[in-house]
Amino acid sequence: MRDPFQNPFPSSDTARHAIWEMLVPRDIDAFLAADWSMVEHDFVADGFIGISGNRDPNPDNWRLAFPNLAAYRDEWLTQARDFAAGSYGEDPRTAIFTTTTLEGIEISGETALVRKKFMGGIKKADGSLDPMQWQTLYYCRLHEGRWKISGFTGYLPNPMGPARAIAGA
Repeated sequence: MRDPFQNPFPSSDTARHAIWEMLVPRDIDAFLAADWSMVEHDFVADGFIGISGNRDPNPDNWRLAFPNLAAYRDEWLTQARDFAAGSYGEDPRTAIFTTTTLEGIEISGETALVRKKFMGGIKKADGSLDPMQWQTLYYCRLHEGRWKISGFTGYLPNPMGPARAIAGA
């Protein structure tokens, strides 16, 4: 069984190791602290784009939710603050690490496609479960000497199901 806190990539695999550190522990810790300054340097602002899959497997329903980094930052902060205001029946950091899997990183030159998946949930103080079942495809680039996020297609269902039939097709 994998240790959810342990980077699965050896330090000798410098690119994958660095990408995992950026997208798992640093991202989780910044989100829990609702502190954008902890991750702001992990992004390439120029040309950044974020697509929301709206937890729908049909790409016809995906939207250009984040046409720039500022739009994503604002939504990220809103979500982080809303999460921080919640009451949980377990340690949120442990729960998020446990639900997170990031093992697929495809690298070609100075570009990477990263698959980050969430499968599970966090127990709320009232005993209910706040489900975490989505995935994100991150587009990363080696920029100014380190790996950074240049965009993503996220809020995709996990697992991904078949796309719904389109009327008239």
